Amino acid sequence: QVQLVESGGGLVQPGGSLRLSCAASGSGFSIYRMGWYRQAPGKQRELVATITNGGSTNYADSVKGRFTIARDNARNTVYLQMSSLKPEDTAVYYCNAQWPGLAPYWGQGIQVTVSS
Repeated sequence: QVQLVESGGGLVQPGGSLRLSCAASGSGFSIYRMGWYRQAPGKQRELVATITNGGSTNYADSVKGRFTIARDNARNTVYLQMSSLKPEDTAVYYCNAQWPGLAPYWGQGIQVTVSS
């Protein structure tokens, strides 16, 4: 079974930066698409960014120009570099991994709080 473990969350001031990591274990082959979703209190879970094993990326409009997603295929690890953070970025961030035609796997979620 695939396990996703997130790390790197925490408290950061507005305008600051934070880097999230998600390591996938239990997979013997490259994950087609990995990414990050987030859920703020009282809101629906939303897509933040995704990246395929070929390097194709997709970003939510709200984070374009501020967040960068990358992956290390050899380690089945995906990263989310977050810069120019805003209070509205505060949420629980969930790692996601998916192969075509299969249900996605999810990490347990990691808190990101942007506050002064």
